[in-house]
Amino acid sequence: MQLDLIIRGGTVIDGTRAPRFDADVGVQGGRIAAVGDLSAQRAPQELDARGRIVAPGFIDSHTHDDQALLRQPLLPFKVSQGVTTVITGNCGVSIAPLADGRPVPPPLDLLQLGEHGRYGDFKSYFAALRAAPASVNVAALVGHTSLRANTMPRFDREASADEIAAMRTQLEQALDDGALGLSTGTFYPPAAHASTAEIIAVGRALTGRGALYTTHMRDEGDQVIASLDETFLIGRELQVPVVISHHKLRGSANHGRSAETLAHIQGAMQCQCVGLDCYPYEASGTMIRSDAGMLDGRVLISTSGPHPECAGRDLADIAMQWGVSREEAVRRLQPGSAIYFLMAEADVRAILAFEYTMIGSDGLALGERPHPRLWGTFPRVLGRYSRELKLFPLETAVWKMTGLTARQFGLADRGTLAPGQAADVVVFDAGTINDEADYGHPQRAATGIDAVLVNGQLTWQHGAHLGTRRGQVLTRSGALS
Repeated sequence: MQLDLIIRGGTVIDGTRAPRFDADVGVQGGRIAAVGDLSAQRAPQELDARGRIVAPGFIDSHTHDDQALLRQPLLPFKVSQGVTTVITGNCGVSIAPLADGRPVPPPLDLLQLGEHGRYGDFKSYFAALRAAPASVNVAALVGHTSLRANTMPRFDREASADEIAAMRTQLEQALDDGALGLSTGTFYPPAAHASTAEIIAVGRALTGRGALYTTHMRDEGDQVIASLDETFLIGRELQVPVVISHHKLRGSANHGRSAETLAHIQGAMQCQCVGLDCYPYEASGTMIRSDAGMLDGRVLISTSGPHPECAGRDLADIAMQWGVSREEAVRRLQPGSAIYFLMAEADVRAILAFEYTMIGSDGLALGERPHPRLWGTFPRVLGRYSRELKLFPLETAVWKMTGLTARQFGLADRGTLAPGQAADVVVFDAGTINDEADYGHPQRAATGIDAVLVNGQLTWQHGAHLGTRRGQVLTRSGALS
């Protein structure tokens, strides 16, 4: 067997939580061809991985990279931290289906769609990605808010029966085109008036298709248990797996409640398929907003349409300079995005340590001052939370960002390092890997990532992107595309 590439002398963590082992890894035709002693074989390209971990490429379970895949196809903020696959269309917000001329209310505007950056269906969006591949693989969800924006003239009410039928038809088509499932963002104004019944009625298209339902829940604060119960009910009614997006406890009154929510999630897992993801930071990031609780902590402005000069500044300082309340400052700064310091580190650790928590960055590739999670999420888990704080062994950390995520989203040939699997591979130094991005310098690449392969092609090495763009569109098993 003639191999295209051999990774020699590394220690393999294969994405299954099995103990690490020393082995060479052989790649042929974009697939893992062999894992074992390959000392008798040679290949045109060889990588020395002695003293390094060789693992499956990381799968970012929660991204908003829908447009970035086309506008910034090298995606250095993903490849530099070992990410080889991204899940898009989260929080109810997806780039398709969105017809030209339809309104783009926040948070849809965070995708920077413009008039020519939207797609009427997933078939055309996937075709664009295949025609101009990115550096990472992509699998996509259909956003319920996008369906509403594509169907409804206003959003301050529940959808009518005809509107629900139209949304369900569009969802069916998207699933046929290869989308993984439906996401909702009932936390946000365009979907806040959607009832549980509306979501279930639209989501009927998911049932029996091997699809799933993910959600940015209505409330991650005082009403978090009620929101979890709504999520579980939707999953049971539709008979589909559910994923709780970026699980967190927002607001000081709710700090410490992770013990309660995780027990509640664990209980639901006994009778239905439930998953969750989180990011390893105490601060969230989203559109600039001033509704209840959002301004209770520190707020750091990331982007502002009317006042771009305010990027990177604290809202309190801006309000003081302008001589106005924080609420009035928010009004003047909109539209834009901001970072909200509303969580407790103890809850972040508890949720990360929960056995079935996946890792998702939830980053926005906007402006010069994004949330540092865009560049640092995965190395931060491996360095700070696994190596330094010892929340879990390295094998578990890798599983949380590879095998577990691939299983949850139905990516059958990703997430593990074994013969026959796609050759998405990351080589890293377990002793030095660390996030370097912080709130003051959010676009610093991580340290400790030696090499990244996407579909067998070397894409990142020695701290630099090689310009390779071999990402593929990953569609739901059984889809027509």
